[in-house]
Order: sequence, then C-alpha cells, then structure tokens
Amino acid sequence: MQERVNHIKDLYSKTYHKEPRNIDILPQAGSERRYFRIWSDANDSVIGTYGANIPENETFFYFSEHFQKKHLPVANIYAVSEDRQYYLQEDFGDVSLISRLESEGYTPEVYNLFKRSLEELARLQVTGDQGLDYNKCLTNKEFGKQAIMADLLYFKYYFLDALRKPYDKQKLIDDFEALSNYLTHTDHKFFMFRDFQSRNIQVMPDNSVHFIDYQGGMKGAPQYDVASLLWQARAALPEDWKHNLLQDYMNALEPLLNKPLNKLTFVSQYYGYVLIRLLQVLGAYGFRGLFERKAHFLTSIPLALKNLKAFLQTYPMSIALLEFEKVLQICVDDEIIQQFTPVQATHETPLVVKVCSFSYKKGLPVKDEENGGGFVFDCRGILNPGRIESMKKLTGRDKEVIQFLEQQTKMPEFLHSVFDVVDITVEDFIKRGFTSLHVSFGCTGGQHRSVYAADALVRHLRNKFKVKVQLNHYVQEEKNWINE
Repeated sequence: MQERVNHIKDLYSKTYHKEPRNIDILPQAGSERRYFRIWSDANDSVIGTYGANIPENETFFYFSEHFQKKHLPVANIYAVSEDRQYYLQEDFGDVSLISRLESEGYTPEVYNLFKRSLEELARLQVTGDQGLDYNKCLTNKEFGKQAIMADLLYFKYYFLDALRKPYDKQKLIDDFEALSNYLTHTDHKFFMFRDFQSRNIQVMPDNSVHFIDYQGGMKGAPQYDVASLLWQARAALPEDWKHNLLQDYMNALEPLLNKPLNKLTFVSQYYGYVLIRLLQVLGAYGFRGLFERKAHFLTSIPLALKNLKAFLQTYPMSIALLEFEKVLQICVDDEIIQQFTPVQATHETPLVVKVCSFSYKKGLPVKDEENGGGFVFDCRGILNPGRIESMKKLTGRDKEVIQFLEQQTKMPEFLHSVFDVVDITVEDFIKRGFTSLHVSFGCTGGQHRSVYAADALVRHLRNKFKVKVQLNHYVQEEKNWINE
C-alpha cells in the first residue's frame, strides 16, 4: 500500500508543483480500486485513485471527458499517470444519497434529492448519448439480449442453483430467452449508467448531485437505471415514492426526446427491467455472500428477497413465462427468506459473547467460570506483520497492519472459516437462552494478528446477530496501547 501512496503523492506533486499536506486512505468499496483523499495546505482536496484494470480506467477517462464537455454532473479528471493506473479526480466529499436517506429518513428534502438525481440522470442518458463512441465501452457496447441473458444466468448460477431446489432447466432457459427478446425491443436506447444506485450519487452541501462509478456504462434502455435507483433494497423506498418518482423521471425525459413519450409502453417495459435488476442484485449477493463468504452480502440477501416478493405481489408479469414464475415463487417462499435471515438478539437476549486477543508466550488468560464454553483460534499460521520493521511497534488496529493482513496474507480466508464455525454456536445460543460464550484469538505476541482477528469477529457478530459483545485485548491493555 505504501508504494501506491507514493505513486499518488508523486502524481499530485508533478501536477500541482507542491507536496500534499496529508493523504488519507479511504475505505475500499465493492471494486478492486483504491481511493485516497489528498489534502493541500489550503485545506482543499482531490481524490487519488489506483486501478490495476487499465481498460476500465481508459473507459472511465473517456466517459468523464465526454460528459464534462456536455456539462453533466460527473468528476473532472485532473491528471493521469503515464502507466494509466493512477489518476487524480474531483472530490465530491463523503455524503452520498443513501447516507442522506439513512440519516434524515423519508423527508420532502430527501425526496427532492431523488427527484433531482433522476432529472440529472435523464440529461446524462440522452445528452451523454449524443456523439458517444460506444466502442470505448468496457465490455458490451449495448445492453441487448446477450447482456440481459447474462444477468439472468448470473442469478441462476450464483443464487437459484445454490438453493438446490428442483426446476426444469431447459424450460427456464427458454423463458429467459422470451423475456430477453421482449425487453430488447424497446422504443428508446441511450447511455445506460448500469449501476445507478444511491451509493453512486454524491450530494454536495448546496444539494447538487454528482455521479460516480459509471465506467460500466453502455447503450441501453433508460428504464434500467431508473429501476436500479427506485428498487434498491437498502433504500427501501415507499411505494408512493416509487410511483411518483417514476412520473417525475418521465416528465424530465420527455422534453429531451424528439417525439412524445409513450408512457404506457415505457412503464410496461420499466417493470420488466425492475425484475431484471432485482435478479441481477440477487446474483451479486449470492456470489459475494454464498461463494466469497462475505457477511455483509449474506445479510443483504433477505432484504433483496423481500424486495423481490413485494414486487411480484404488486406487479404481475406482463408475459406468460410459467417456469420462470415457478422459480421466482420458490425464491420468495417464506422458508427460503427465513433460511437467509439470521437469528438476531434483542434487548432481552441474555447472551454475551466475550472475545479476546492474547499472547501464546504468556498463555491463555480466559477462565470459564460460567461454563459458557467457546473457541480458541491460533493465528500463528498467518504471516506475521511484526517481522516487518515498519510494523513492529504497531498493532492490529493500525492502518498499515490492517492493509497488510487483508491484502498480503490468508487472514481473510482464515476469518471466513472462523465466522462459519462461530456463527453456528452463536445462533444456537441465542435461541436457547444461553448467557455466555468465549472466543479467543492467540498469536505470538498478542499484538498484531490476534488483535485484528478479534476486532473483525466483533464487527461481524454485531452486524449479523446484533448480539452483546465484550472485547478484551489482554496484552495491549497491559501496555495501555488499546482502550476499548
């Protein structure tokens, strides 16, 4: 990571002919790109980005330049390194549309932010489409039948098949083909953002909105992007918001067209794209959660299933696809939703999970006087950051150590296995009313690996089970380095 920081610092210095005051490493999101906030002496900031996927970077550069010339709400690119892996871009801050929704709720002010986002989306789609070279797209030039089939198969392989429920595979593929054909014949095709969700919409203090992460865009039906925003499971917009915002979008889109908008046909196909988007999201959650074992995505699956169930109950399919409908009903069955819904603690739940880190040199300090039982995990099989000079005096809570363990060791795989084992017991203990469970992590000095692992388990348990947790870093508390 330090090498990447140095490259970003060099690019900044060459561009602005001065050294940055400070560089913050920003949290990693869903992609492999890494972001850095670079501060100047004047307290201004730009975002530095590292991306190893050069074709993806080139697409982003091209789209950004094209959209900027048309005064669309996207980032300025200030500088690009010679190897095309590092670049500086405009900083829109840390406030996204989803964060405004979660902090303020379903207020008129937040509704207006969604409306403004859709109005700007219509401009981006239609105006941005004009003169755009779709040969520059990262993958497909157009979201046509092939791309729609890819989203449906993504859902099939990474979610549906993981349920291990019987269905007629050939009939389902035939239904996928029929739905893809129906949605391909749309009246309008413009620039399609592809991942237009509230996390990718930044809100400035003046309530202007700006878009990020559009490098996956291609030519396609404008309804797909609207569906992505209005039916985002995490946002959980009320039905009246969804209906009214769709009307707001169509009112913004029509003046940009060369002909009147056939709203009846537009809405009919819109709901087809809502279904495609909901299934694509389920496929993504299945891949990240069921196959990569990432807890955040696992806990998102029941939200996505409830979102899909609500859609199917309100908006029946406009074409007859019998096997597809059968499969969808399998997915939204209460038994399946319950299967993915973790048992969660309440204020009355007596269970307390006691997590600690310790040093094997000093021995395990835990005494199980309550007969709570538990686990002891040995972290010494993970590469030790303490062997590296720059990290010897750091702990498992310092950025450099965290990044080393996450990116250069097998700690993520180790923790996936730990979570699988501990989750079984925590869920059972919550159901049975047990009061105590110990989980201990040991390493050579009780300073790096065990501290990081204990912190990671605490975050996981609080996020997934909402259970009470007590955390002790025994060696570090002796040194007064860490206070919890």
